[in-house]
Amino acid sequence: MTNLDNRLYIVATPIGNLQDFSYRGVEILRSVDWIAAEDTRRARLLLQHYGIQNKLVSVHDHNEEFKAPELIKKLVSGMSGALISDAGTPLISDPGLPLVRLAKEAGIKVSPIPGACALIAALSVSGVAVSRFSFEGFLGRTAASRRAFFTEKSADTQTWIFYESSHRILACLKDLAASLPDNRKIAVAREMTKIYETVLYAPVAEVLRLVEDNENMRKGEFVVIVEGCTLKKVSEVSAEQLRVLTILLKTQTVKGAVALAVEITEGSKKLLYREALRIMKEQRE
Repeated sequence: MTNLDNRLYIVATPIGNLQDFSYRGVEILRSVDWIAAEDTRRARLLLQHYGIQNKLVSVHDHNEEFKAPELIKKLVSGMSGALISDAGTPLISDPGLPLVRLAKEAGIKVSPIPGACALIAALSVSGVAVSRFSFEGFLGRTAASRRAFFTEKSADTQTWIFYESSHRILACLKDLAASLPDNRKIAVAREMTKIYETVLYAPVAEVLRLVEDNENMRKGEFVVIVEGCTLKKVSEVSAEQLRVLTILLKTQTVKGAVALAVEITEGSKKLLYREALRIMKEQRE
């Protein structure tokens, strides 16, 4: 057993396959003075699997505001502690932020013990671009809130990811399909690292159909990954934009005409300016 100083360890636990737990994670949980867990019943199953006998403390959304200060007192007194979630990396759509903040304010060192994370695992096998992405956690429970969010995100050029539960996944995908172009590709990852792990990657309309047609695809825990919007490269000025620009140039300076044409037609300033110079040159010749 390792002798630990009075620090708080943020320990990632398996998201399905218990063999994904790191040696260091197991050793830390064996060695700390207490383990804070969101659900002590689920945590106990994990600890029993690895033969870890340690004091479990329940810390969840409904008690962490008053439970966290109690645990900080233990750390200040010289004890060591660990925070785990039901599965995966703590604080990623899970409780624990008040505890971490109070520890830092008290001068307690907070150390990560990295490991499984459902969103990163799903992203790595999704087939979707991963250079830039945003994580949105769990979405609203109502169709209206989801559709408003999807409409807002539909023009986002980077990948975006969210979690969804089994009893809302179908309704969620229907709202998503209603808010995005049919050819926008998404990935739906289900039951990551478990026996029935499934990852779909296809246009949103096709993914919706596959989930509708297969009841098993509506069971488990889900990570939904949406490809960013691809902006069309504008290389030409349309006939309407050219018409507006030509009229404006009769009464405006080149700079003024271009500015107004951009505002009226939502065209490219660079391209409209180029056309304005061409028109003025032809008029002088």
